[in-house]
Amino acid sequence: MDIEVLGAPRVIENGVPITAPTPESRHVLAVLAASPDRVVPVSVLADELAVRTPPEHTRGALHTAVRRLRERFAQAQGAGSCRTPETVLSTRPGGYLLDTGGGRSDVQEFEREAGAGYRAMGRGDFEQAAARLRRALGLWTGPALDGIDPGPWLGARIACLDADRLAVFGQWVEAELALGRLRELRLDLAGLRGAGGHRPDDAYLAALRRAEARVEALRAVRPAPRLTVTCGARP
Repeated sequence: MDIEVLGAPRVIENGVPITAPTPESRHVLAVLAASPDRVVPVSVLADELAVRTPPEHTRGALHTAVRRLRERFAQAQGAGSCRTPETVLSTRPGGYLLDTGGGRSDVQEFEREAGAGYRAMGRGDFEQAAARLRRALGLWTGPALDGIDPGPWLGARIACLDADRLAVFGQWVEAELALGRLRELRLDLAGLRGAGGHRPDDAYLAALRRAEARVEALRAVRPAPRLTVTCGARP
């Protein structure tokens, strides 16, 4: 299973995109995808569904959403697969678990690249830090879990992801500045801005603006490189 939540949420099982048939099942899938391979308590899922369902009906809506998601997972299973809908989306004591089966998670990749970048910064390897941190940022295609109206738990999870993204972005800018790459950083920032997927009031877009302003200020005070003209250069 491949899971993406650093943008619009996507879950792909056995090469087949899982399309949740109802708003409730889409919300449940988003919550489970935000915490893969971990048990999400029924109480958390019920609280999330309260965003769109009367509180007295959230447990029933949850059970219906799980059933419909399992129907979608059943359609994605190939012949001879050892995974069943009940093992992919399993019932556990007190909650449910989305089993990735060792597949890809963009959040896990982000954390791995960011961690490597932070360690490189710590030892002063700015070249490696810039590369790994830029790779981590490249995993984002828009706001985390874009298009989902979050409840309390998912809202907190999104806030944590956004905070991590801003921290990585700040460290990446510092690594690039330490390498003296003002021109390259300016172009990269313009590319990130042009990539889209960011709301006008997004904190990440605000961080982009601050970084662009900082780069322009540094370019203004840094003297232009002197050109040396050599006449009659000898071999």
